[in-house]
Amino acid sequence: MLVPYDPNDVEAGIKLLEEVTKNADKVQEQVLKEILDENGQTQYLNEFLRGSSDKKLFKDEVPVVNYEDIKPYIERIANGEPSQIICAQQITELLTSSGTSGGQPKMMPSTAQDLDRKTFFYNILVPVMNKYVSGLEQGKAMYLLFVKPEISTPCGLMARPVLTSYYKSNNFRNRPFNRFSIYTSPDETILCQDNKQSMYCQLLCGLIQRDEVLRVGAIFASAFLRAIKFLEDHWKELCSTIRSGSLSDWITDSSCRNAVLEILRPDSGLANSIETHFGGSSLEGIVKKLWPRTKFVEVIVTGSMAQYIPTLEFYSGGIPLVSTMYASSECYFGINFKPLSKPCDVSYTLLPNMAYFEFLPVVDKNHNEGEVVRPNGAVASNHKEEKETSLELVDLVDVKLGHYYELVVTTFTGLYRYRVGDILKVTGFHNKAPQFRFVHRRNVVLSVDTDKTNEEDLLNAITQAKLVVEPKGFLLTEYTSYADTSSIPGHYVLFWELKSKGTNDDLPELDPETMEECCSTMEESLDSVYRRCRRKDKSIGPLEIRIVKQGAFDALMDYCVSQGSSVNQYKTPRCIKSEEAINILESKVVAKFFSKKTPFWEPLTMGKK
Repeated sequence: MLVPYDPNDVEAGIKLLEEVTKNADKVQEQVLKEILDENGQTQYLNEFLRGSSDKKLFKDEVPVVNYEDIKPYIERIANGEPSQIICAQQITELLTSSGTSGGQPKMMPSTAQDLDRKTFFYNILVPVMNKYVSGLEQGKAMYLLFVKPEISTPCGLMARPVLTSYYKSNNFRNRPFNRFSIYTSPDETILCQDNKQSMYCQLLCGLIQRDEVLRVGAIFASAFLRAIKFLEDHWKELCSTIRSGSLSDWITDSSCRNAVLEILRPDSGLANSIETHFGGSSLEGIVKKLWPRTKFVEVIVTGSMAQYIPTLEFYSGGIPLVSTMYASSECYFGINFKPLSKPCDVSYTLLPNMAYFEFLPVVDKNHNEGEVVRPNGAVASNHKEEKETSLELVDLVDVKLGHYYELVVTTFTGLYRYRVGDILKVTGFHNKAPQFRFVHRRNVVLSVDTDKTNEEDLLNAITQAKLVVEPKGFLLTEYTSYADTSSIPGHYVLFWELKSKGTNDDLPELDPETMEECCSTMEESLDSVYRRCRRKDKSIGPLEIRIVKQGAFDALMDYCVSQGSSVNQYKTPRCIKSEEAINILESKVVAKFFSKKTPFWEPLTMGKK
């Protein structure tokens, strides 16, 4: 289902998109047939289909699964068993997801052809963007792209994040010339394993070529804001480097260093110009000031990244924020056909040729179609509040406008009727292909960067921290949390209400060391993605516990009830998002404590079973 085309040919790209969306039903039928024809004899599918590629049999017999159901098959492949357990094509690597299982990243199968599918996806973004923003071929993109740690599984397959996989592939490194996608960052700076050296060199190259930059961005909003913070902290050194034409000695990665030296020349005029923008008290509009020809900032600002929109708007100086794509480790799903729409209006059109898509209808606890979000803006605290109408899945072209669904995907790489966990709302159609707004990730309560902490993870961390405070004579009576992204990097905030054992007196003064240990204990108890973000990526700041007065959570309940929650059914939300709810608890805070230690993290290791 991959139709080759020249990414330099904008008209051909638009025509191709029109064809696949006008024939979405037929394309989906063909995709499923190809997947079943090719993979019907795999051990997994053969158990249900007995070699058949019949669609009705597929829907009747192949179960809808989550990661725990397929994890044993993936672990068998990681330990050396043939790919044909689940996929007829040779599995060439495993893609580690930001979601976790048992505290470790989930691993998704990938093939060489899957890289071609991703290349098609990236190329097809270009004609859509060019339709709305002209002249992109007349300059460069300053996209800040990074690689992350990878491991070798017992059988020798590499396990790595999906973007690291793509940037290290021949599809990226040996990509043909595309006049719409020329980057300021040399590949060597992107592939540098040291994040600080990579960030410094990519920003340096972007500043050197500032007059050629027509668009800036990163994959996630949080990563772009870290770059702004890095600029704020290192602008003097960057200017000194530009003025002298000499690269700092601490840039030790030889490939990265040599690539930068190819374009670095002494330029005191440029250094002086950059310095003038950092002399004031505020960095408002700094992106527009440093890269004045920039037409848009390309970052993902949907889902958990939406919390960064106000900060991005502050720094961007009125430049449009553009979210172009919806993708995950499991599959690349869809693109934004109206890239200049406001962040709150972003919808993605699923491309029918990328995978076979089904949708599980989602209703709220009252069996009304709707987003499962409490009146106070909190994420539902119990997954059981998201009830399914049935396991009757709906095909791509049969979803209904305004309804909510969980995405279920069948891929070319060995995932069959797999629940991705994303809750989507149908907002419209492009021809026959539906458009969706990303609502939230099922059961995720906290997220600052690529971390996704669910309620079970949070409860486990709280339980471990209670073991620190309870021997000191205190009881944790209530708690909730939120992701504080008012500073860079963002961090987790926990509101705790404590009481002394055996007395109703006011809480005595707390020992700072004990509370700091509670913070550190919680961090050590969170999953490996969180700990990697804290320790290696430095994309999350130290966890904070804020102690509130007794009765603070009664005030929170009163507020929630005033907003429509039932007194009889009220449960303390384990994550709050509304500013009003946060302010109620913030007004009751009597003490604040931060983790003083960085949690332990090391790359995922796998031993042969």
